[in-house]
Amino acid sequence: MSNNKKKILFIGLGGIGQRHLRNVSAQFGDNTSMLAYRVRNLRQTVTANLTIDENADFIEKYSVEVFTDLDQALTQSPDVAFICNPSSLHIPSCLAVARVGCDFFVEKPLSDSLDGIEELIYICQSKGLIGLVGYQLRFHPCYKLLKELIRQGTIGNLLSIRAEVGEYLPDWHKYEDYRQMYASKKDLGGGVVLSQIHELDYLYDLFGMPRKIFTLGGHLSNLEIDAEDVADVLMEMTFNGKPLPVSVHMDYIQKPPSRNCKVIGESGKITMDLTGLKVIVEKPGKEKEIHDFGGFERNELFVSEIDHFFRCVATRQQTVVTIRDGLNSLKIALAVKQSMETGQIISIG
Repeated sequence: MSNNKKKILFIGLGGIGQRHLRNVSAQFGDNTSMLAYRVRNLRQTVTANLTIDENADFIEKYSVEVFTDLDQALTQSPDVAFICNPSSLHIPSCLAVARVGCDFFVEKPLSDSLDGIEELIYICQSKGLIGLVGYQLRFHPCYKLLKELIRQGTIGNLLSIRAEVGEYLPDWHKYEDYRQMYASKKDLGGGVVLSQIHELDYLYDLFGMPRKIFTLGGHLSNLEIDAEDVADVLMEMTFNGKPLPVSVHMDYIQKPPSRNCKVIGESGKITMDLTGLKVIVEKPGKEKEIHDFGGFERNELFVSEIDHFFRCVATRQQTVVTIRDGLNSLKIALAVKQSMETGQIISIG
């Protein structure tokens, strides 16, 4: 960042928007001027551990200039924008900022449909804009190690992948009724498939687009939501030119939470335990290797991704999760949902 103040526009200041604003402020301090386009304009301050600080006014604390009209906010010529509103509103917001030539960070998933995304990619390419989709697990030390171990051929030819993510939805945000969250509402892009899309994204990062997808699941629990809360996905992906069966379990109901990935190869297996912050390598006749990342703080993921974003803005280099990547991950998720709804195998790769 230069010594001149950079104008940073936040579209949406819920829990994740406030987290990004806190991290940007901590990193760049007085070198930034904070702007926000807000609809609900709630004054509550969400803390880093997702509780409400009743004694703080977030807008006053960070001197945020608030706009209730997006076009008016864009007349301020922001240098970058953070799009943190509900998933179904991402693309209209991205298009608005891209049309005025503003680089942007957009939270995952890119959208809840494919509408407008190719137009967005065209605008970004024609204007040379930087865009990053907020898949923070790409920056997790456990995932980066897993990716490197696979790249090195540590366990030989891969035979099967089993990923899992499960967490009780009412425990996500201590500061709000889960029934009011975007993750609970189908029309806002909610449901476990889009809300927990990280697993589908990192599997795409590892193995590319799947050839075929079949899904079972739906709204199976007693949670008061109108979207799916359980999904079991089977995908045929490719590794070294050979078919690779990949399964993903996703749910809104597990207590305690579980997040892991087991990679089975001909020469052993690797387990990435994101809950326990460990990567375990097991090979026949060898002592188990345990790579322990205990003490790693979750907020470091968000700090790392905005670091990366601002470096790409400064250097004009492509981000690790481009808008095209976000589109591909979304295509996988939408195929997962289509298979669940129709009972059919979906071919997309």
